[in-house]
Amino acid sequence: MADITSGSCNCGGVTYTVRGQLREVIACHCGQCRKQSGHFYAATSASNMDLHIEDSGSLKWYAASEDAKRGFCSECGSALFWKRNGGEHTSILAGSLNGDAGGIKLDRHIFVADKGDYYDLNDGLPQFKQAN
Repeated sequence: MADITSGSCNCGGVTYTVRGQLREVIACHCGQCRKQSGHFYAATSASNMDLHIEDSGSLKWYAASEDAKRGFCSECGSALFWKRNGGEHTSILAGSLNGDAGGIKLDRHIFVADKGDYYDLNDGLPQFKQAN
C-alpha cells in the first residue's frame, strides 16, 4: 500500500493527500451510491488522521442519511468522499486518486442485492448482499 497518495476533484478545487495506508477498494452497489455516481462507488479508505484535505471553498458535504455524509466538489460535481458521522476513517473514491495508488486493488462488492440490472458482476471477487 502507498505511504503517500494524493488525489483531487476534476477541477482541482479540492485536493487531498493521504500519509498512510489505504484500504483495498470496495465496490458499493447500494441505491445511494448508484444515484450519486451514475454507476457504483469504488472506494478505498484512510484514517482521518492520515487524510489532509485542501479546499478552495468548493468542498460540500451532503447528509446522505442520519449516519453518514458524502463529500463532493460544488464546482465540478466530482464525488470524492463518504464518511460515517463520528467515524475514524473516510472513504475516498478510487477514481479521484492521482496516478499510482500504491498497489491497492478491488477487493469485494457490497450491497449487490441493490445493484443495477443492466450489468453483471463476474470478476470472481466476493459479493455481499449488504455491507461487509
